[in-house]
Amino acid sequence: MKKIIQLILISMLMMLAGPAWSDSAVHILSCQQDDDTSDAKVESISAEWLKAAKGIKGGENLELYLNFPVAAKAGEVDFLIILVAPSFGEWGMFMDNYVGSPAEAFDEKHGDDMDCGDGSLWESVAIK
Repeated sequence: MKKIIQLILISMLMMLAGPAWSDSAVHILSCQQDDDTSDAKVESISAEWLKAAKGIKGGENLELYLNFPVAAKAGEVDFLIILVAPSFGEWGMFMDNYVGSPAEAFDEKHGDDMDCGDGSLWESVAIK
């Protein structure tokens, strides 16, 4: 009987902990653009990349934001790409299917226009 109660309690706690896994996955990339690449071209390239990325399984709900510094100690960074997936499950599915995708080929095609070598993955929690 004691084991059954423990199993029920564990199951209930797991259901309550479920929403913790639904937090957004945010990939932040620090980028530099070529001297001949305008901000408008960066926006155009990013829009085309997002369209290709949304065609990848797991990428259907991705959001992409470009952040250009206005008043910041940005160092060697010309802009940031903020890529948001609604959950880590979708992010993982997207990354599992990225290799060999049209979006990856797009990266190679525009490597001379912009370089986004440094990146980090963050968990974003909405506060209501």
